[in-house]
Amino acid sequence: MVRKFTLLRASMLVMVAMFMATAVFAQSVITGTVTDGTNNEPLIGASVSVEGTSIGATTDIDGKYTLNGVPSGSESLLVTFIGFTRQLVAIESQSVINITLVEDANILSEIVVTSGVIDFAKTRQTPVAVSAISTSEISLKVGNLEFPEIMARTPGVYATKQGGGYGDSRINLRGFDQSNTSFLINGQPVNDMENGWVYWSNWQGLTDVASGIQIQRGLGASRLAVPSVGGTISIFTKAAEKERGTSVSQLVGNNGYSKTSASFNSGKNSNGWATSLLLSYWKGDGYAYGTAGEGWTYFGAVGYQPEGSKHSLNLSFLGAAQWHHQRSSWVSIRDYQNFGDNSGKDGIDRRWNTDAGFLDGEEFNMRRNFYNKPLATFNWDWDISSQLKLNTSLYASAGRGGGTGPRGNNFRNGEIDYYPFNIDLTTQYNENGRGTRDADGFVDFDKAISVNRSTTDPYTGSNSNFTGQLLGSNGFRDDGVNRAVLIRRASMNSHDWIGGISNLEGTFGKIRTSIGLDLRSYKGYHYRVLNDLMGLDGYYSTGNRNSNGQVVNTLIEASPFKDTGLKGPKIDYYNVGIVGWQGVNGLAEYIGTKLTAVIQAGASNQSFQREDLFDQPAMPLSDKQNQGGGYVKGGANFNIDDKSNVFFNTGFISRQPQFDAVFPNFANVINPDIQNEKITSFELGYGFIAKNFNVNLNAYITNWGNRFQSRTLFNTQGDSGTAQFKDIDVAHKGIEIEGNYRPMNKLKLQFMASLGDWRYTKDFTSTIFDNNNQQIGTGTLYLKDSKVGNAAQTTMALNADYNINKTLSLDLGYRYAGNLYADYSVVDEVFTTPDNSGAIKLPSYGLVDAGLTARFKLFGSTSTFRLNANNLFDALYISESQTNIAAESGSPTWNGVDVRNSVWFGFGRTWNASLRLNF
Repeated sequence: MVRKFTLLRASMLVMVAMFMATAVFAQSVITGTVTDGTNNEPLIGASVSVEGTSIGATTDIDGKYTLNGVPSGSESLLVTFIGFTRQLVAIESQSVINITLVEDANILSEIVVTSGVIDFAKTRQTPVAVSAISTSEISLKVGNLEFPEIMARTPGVYATKQGGGYGDSRINLRGFDQSNTSFLINGQPVNDMENGWVYWSNWQGLTDVASGIQIQRGLGASRLAVPSVGGTISIFTKAAEKERGTSVSQLVGNNGYSKTSASFNSGKNSNGWATSLLLSYWKGDGYAYGTAGEGWTYFGAVGYQPEGSKHSLNLSFLGAAQWHHQRSSWVSIRDYQNFGDNSGKDGIDRRWNTDAGFLDGEEFNMRRNFYNKPLATFNWDWDISSQLKLNTSLYASAGRGGGTGPRGNNFRNGEIDYYPFNIDLTTQYNENGRGTRDADGFVDFDKAISVNRSTTDPYTGSNSNFTGQLLGSNGFRDDGVNRAVLIRRASMNSHDWIGGISNLEGTFGKIRTSIGLDLRSYKGYHYRVLNDLMGLDGYYSTGNRNSNGQVVNTLIEASPFKDTGLKGPKIDYYNVGIVGWQGVNGLAEYIGTKLTAVIQAGASNQSFQREDLFDQPAMPLSDKQNQGGGYVKGGANFNIDDKSNVFFNTGFISRQPQFDAVFPNFANVINPDIQNEKITSFELGYGFIAKNFNVNLNAYITNWGNRFQSRTLFNTQGDSGTAQFKDIDVAHKGIEIEGNYRPMNKLKLQFMASLGDWRYTKDFTSTIFDNNNQQIGTGTLYLKDSKVGNAAQTTMALNADYNINKTLSLDLGYRYAGNLYADYSVVDEVFTTPDNSGAIKLPSYGLVDAGLTARFKLFGSTSTFRLNANNLFDALYISESQTNIAAESGSPTWNGVDVRNSVWFGFGRTWNASLRLNF
């Protein structure tokens, strides 16, 4: 009996030993080093994971990694690092695996899970001029810059901060503004459906979630019928990442700016699920006086792609809720010299803000922007067979918010108590008790409130439920507003937008074809509500022609998280823009060893309808206008050899007009002279790629015509009438070069130059009609050879990145902007006379930026410290001018520019520093 027990115990011990041995052999440890194939330096922070599992690690300061618990049977390691080609390395029972990564020519391959509706331009294949910005450049260099500014180092781009409020920047591409450049986020169009604009304050979160940018100049590769006159800027955001990881970061910068961010990636598990989350909070005092702001960025994505499945699903949610004070009232050079702190360069305080002031000892600004624009996207990619795939993206956005501003006299440009033109005038007003500005020129809003209450009468109307002092109770003008007093109103521009894009793509040998649908439905809500009564008790509104007027005292908060008053009482105006879009597109592409040729075509119908709930009682809902449009474009790329390639592209676009052109003068009557704009483009390019050097050179010409403009002109007898110009066109042509050179392992140089010649090609003549629509003569706009304004026609950049050692790197960049002209309208008065001076030329300028990056271990985590200094030498320069006043003999000037011109000076020296920890 004892022997049996002993044998049983021995058998159990053997089984336990065998089980433990099996467990040991089932899991193993893999170590190794990841190095840079260019200079053999270790890569710090590279991601190494076991393919198909959540087991992963990041390399340390020596480029080393350790993977514990690697399951038996694991086949390969996935190795990734920003800016380098990802590698799958076979394990093959190895316990030490060293990996060498090479730089990735197509930096956008860093995007790991995305939708097939995105149209990438591929190097040496897609026949378009293209530049790309990697995740690393965005994360390291953007700091507290505006998102468009990260693109300023690419050819054809001109970006400015405009007035300087957070998110108030703009970007031009090849001289075309944002309404004539297509912006896509993950393949989805985001230009406003009514006016074509992009408001970057609504997309503040892109600096946190962007995983790459591709700038396709000219016609671009997008299959959508989008307004790509200047080009297409495709922005790619994070998706459900395949690698597991967590990161936290803290950034601080000039003028009290700070941003705290945290992100988490679950990694793709064995069932095919992956989740990514990000949350960040920022705040700052603003560079210009009175431009404080704060906001939240939120992002989430869930991806699903089981092993061996033909389906890939990704649901993402992106948004940025923010508020910020603005500098929206343009400032003359003279006022920069007269107000604020004039101890700086040339006695100019470029931070001066006419809109800024104080209330109860705190910053207060009549101009406050607030918005929350969440965007939800569902992507479904289906590999039907080895030859066919279907890519579908559904999206929805419900933007809510607007901007505040003055209503009344105390804050009307050029009138008493608002805009003094010199300190003596301000002092005079303050002495007699009427001024609402202090001796430094800032608005005293406490005084404005006192003036409000002293210049209104108690309400004596029939509304028994209201008592108090009222704006509108005396001193009416024709529009029913008492201009003796001041309130802060909020102009709201909310919207509901849904859309869907689907492409069926087939590859048959060397031929790739696709057919696609693009459907959109948009409704924009435009109205005004009350935000601050400035000491009054109510507002008597006569803006609604459906009533005889009403007392309004319901206020909304100027916050992205509060009710925006869509269902509450409104003042002044309330109208709704309804826009629909139905588009189809097709593509056929030949992809050979040396030759690639493509032709694309698309057709669309855009419907317009306007509903006015205040000003059009006889016809509150307009008729619907359906306007067709489309495009055809094509090109070819030929790879001469392994190093050189040439390409060309050409195309024609018939583009529908914007909403205000369909319904001019805020009326519900459709414009009988509505017409499509016509765009033609042609481009040639050459590329060269070698081991340490690559360069791209291209030349283009784009003609934008058939545009409609009208203005009052006089005939030869001196009679006035309206001239309608229906054929205004402009030619944009230029040469662009971009490249990089690595003279040594540790040094990389990047360069670009863009030489543009953008001008009106002729004078334009039109018939003049009187008020009875009778012809009374002809009028001419003398525009021949007038330069296009508002964007530098010559830009250059040179950047140097130097790796001091495996921990430290430095970068230094120089940007030049020249041939910059003031903004103007083609129907400005100056162009009604021959031999006019045209647009004034602004001084050219150059800026130097510098950065330092350090990578190290902190608390056991791979960490990155980054320091940026922008406009390092504090250059004083004009970035844009709203007015076009030519200097005359004896006129006071600054650098040759008449000081009466209203301009934005660019920011002086700014800085930011950040620390990121990756776990």
